[in-house]
Amino acid sequence: MSVDSKLRLTRRGALVMGVAALAAGPSLAQSAFPGNTTEMENPNAGVRNNISSFRMLNWQDYFASTKNGAILCDITSRALHFWSEDQSTYRLYPTSVPLSDELTRKGSTAVTQKVVAPPWRPTPEMKKRHPEWPDMVPGGSPDNPLGTHALYLSWQFYRIHGTHDTRKIGRRSSNGCIGLYNEHIAELFSLAKVGTQVLLI
Repeated sequence: MSVDSKLRLTRRGALVMGVAALAAGPSLAQSAFPGNTTEMENPNAGVRNNISSFRMLNWQDYFASTKNGAILCDITSRALHFWSEDQSTYRLYPTSVPLSDELTRKGSTAVTQKVVAPPWRPTPEMKKRHPEWPDMVPGGSPDNPLGTHALYLSWQFYRIHGTHDTRKIGRRSSNGCIGLYNEHIAELFSLAKVGTQVLLI
């Protein structure tokens, strides 16, 4: 068999294997697109949902309990996991994450406030880097970096929020916060409550 024949055969085999994988597991591709979220009642650890390290996790590996609900923000896989207090609801959302390690904070915190159409104010550090930025952008503005909803955390200046710029999701693009598609933060906003545990890893 010639080298060209072998190459054609290898390409054909890869294409067939790829199509077979998609046919066997349509849920694998579901979470890769805007508007889709993985919803499971009893997730199994290690199950892959797409090619970018999206995988369902068990809350027991990260929390002592799910009292008040639990949110896990995985900076590496750029995913947010939510478990309800009674563990009947599980959600997995793609996120944006901080631009650099210096802007990234990890550890345990909690939701302290829930705000619809949150106003945005740059932090003092942001204003030093970008003095041309406005002091405040009102909620509801298409220029507002916080999108339609925000969960304020016990750490000053840190939020889990939406974004009007969908290109940011799945990327290192924030100044420290965790960003979600607006439709996803709206759903998470309805599920989470003040006191919900949050862990950033």
